[in-house]
Amino acid sequence: MLLVVTYSRESRTALRNVCRSHEESVVRRFGRAALLEETGKGAFLACRLRERHPVDVQVERTRPLNEYADVPDDVREAAVAYEREAGTYTPYAKFAAGTDHPEPDALRDREL
Repeated sequence: MLLVVTYSRESRTALRNVCRSHEESVVRRFGRAALLEETGKGAFLACRLRERHPVDVQVERTRPLNEYADVPDDVREAAVAYEREAGTYTPYAKFAAGTDHPEPDALRDREL
């Protein structure tokens, strides 16, 4: 997918107009940003926006996160356990203390 982020009122208006006119190429809209399909048309629309608003439009290529292929098992299991077992206001650090779940500092420094 292509992530298009806008940084000015004019570029947001242009993005909104592109999204309305080409709904078939829009995966999701977020107000100041949108995800476009990674097709020739999606790339064309993103490049058009960059050409019109060169410093106010950022385009990045993204790919969806497959939590089973991209996230280590211990991290995914810790997230599931935390959501199921911890109280609403229990910080993760307190929840993970004394368990086999990864420490918050280790998670922060770990690459996917």
